[in-house]
Amino acid sequence: MSKKAAKKDARKQRKKHKHVLPEPGTSEDVVYKDVVAVLGQAAVDEAIASGTEWESPFGFLEEVEVTVSAMSSSGEALALATIERRPWVIVVPFALPGERLRARVYRQSRLHSFADLVSIEEPNNELRDMSRVKCKYFGKCAGCQYQMLSYETQLDLKRDVVVKAYQNYSDLSPSVIPPIQPTIASPLQYGYRTKITPHFDAPPKKLAKAGAPPGEAKPDWLKIGFNHIGKRHVMDIEECPIATPVLNEAYGPLREDITKKIYSYKKGVSLLLRDSLERPEGETDAVAELSTALEKHVCITDHKATVRERVGSTVFEYQAGSFFQNNNSVLVPLTTYVRDAIFPPGSATLPSERPTHLVDAYCGAGLFALTLAPHFTHVAGIELSADSIRFATHNAALNGFPAGQLSFRAGDAAHIFGAVPEFPPRRTVLVIDPPRKGCDAPFIAQLLAFRPRTVVYVSCNVHTQARDVGMILRQSEAGGGKGEGKGRYVLESLRGFDLFPQTAHVESVAVLQLVDVPAGEA
Repeated sequence: MSKKAAKKDARKQRKKHKHVLPEPGTSEDVVYKDVVAVLGQAAVDEAIASGTEWESPFGFLEEVEVTVSAMSSSGEALALATIERRPWVIVVPFALPGERLRARVYRQSRLHSFADLVSIEEPNNELRDMSRVKCKYFGKCAGCQYQMLSYETQLDLKRDVVVKAYQNYSDLSPSVIPPIQPTIASPLQYGYRTKITPHFDAPPKKLAKAGAPPGEAKPDWLKIGFNHIGKRHVMDIEECPIATPVLNEAYGPLREDITKKIYSYKKGVSLLLRDSLERPEGETDAVAELSTALEKHVCITDHKATVRERVGSTVFEYQAGSFFQNNNSVLVPLTTYVRDAIFPPGSATLPSERPTHLVDAYCGAGLFALTLAPHFTHVAGIELSADSIRFATHNAALNGFPAGQLSFRAGDAAHIFGAVPEFPPRRTVLVIDPPRKGCDAPFIAQLLAFRPRTVVYVSCNVHTQARDVGMILRQSEAGGGKGEGKGRYVLESLRGFDLFPQTAHVESVAVLQLVDVPAGEA
């Protein structure tokens, strides 16, 4: 069979078995690209040509002994196995490069199998130190991946994630990607997470109908906690070391209360525990009296209740069930970094050339809009959630900003530039902090039509960020829209921020600057 015919047959087989390829930028797709890097493109091409890329040489629950070759961007170890000259990758959690281990296969995918870690036969003692682990559930709970590593190693791995994301998803020449700067550390590595969402299942119908047996303290089947790695069930977890102390203090009594009422639940529940500053009774000015409440934290469990948080000198209030960054300790370094990217310390920029207008897309409750507002004459924010816009407007007043300096509107971010026609593009900065899926094509088209002088792209998914940044750079080079011939974007800097220590997650900040602006257009 010719190579062309083999590829055609492979496509037929994929269609026959309904193998669905993951969406670009999703966690499954990210792992697949890491798998390809381990296998090598030649081996991948051969497997696709022969139609064997979905045919695992390992059976369900088969144990295999392998040595780890690399780490994936999602924190799993990647081990290369060769069976009958067929290379295949085993993806296994809680293992490190160079370690020899036994793993048990539980799921098959394209050119790789997912497996549970059975045992570490030969540990990498230069990296692994189990005395660092502070959670008795580590190795089973899906929440953390890196507790056995030094914090410096964690930061290095997260920098590598940013590097690989731009290699795999930006479609940019390496010459236009700046060196990735070291990852900014979180001031807190444990006890930092201000929001947790434990969950539990409802009682089986037969048990629910019968009710609680007399004298039963806690039924054996009841698990209140977080997901087991690689499984579809909840682990019973009594505390979480990465959560703030006030959340752990509230979690115990909440578990007891659920246990008492468990037979009244008709379906499973995801709980919400959110760390908040307590508002003193009779308070009239939140900012003026905040100092008296700084050390008094409370746990909020009602999704519709109001949470209060302080970032530097700025106070934020928002609905407990809405989005807000979950590591308060790193928000001052993050917002300061964004400010300095816009206004570099020591810069000789003339006052007449400084940015004066800020557009905050996906603004939420106003984190970037409010922390950056003192440096701009006008700020506009947009967000899909009407509740978040209500709180952003409230927060502007709460912090004493003059009426008219900040404006917020609910709507699609793709239409934000139509709401600020009076903003001068060459003196406008755009901050983007989208959801994990990144920006859509209409938003990028609007951005390029407007062409703000600086774009700061903050992302919890560096892979979709890399995709979007690549699109912005390429399309600005090609021209188009109202901005045609009026400058192109360059990627000035890239840096990761560690908002989630002990995990593989990394926040990424990309700074884009408009260059080659014709004289008189600046």
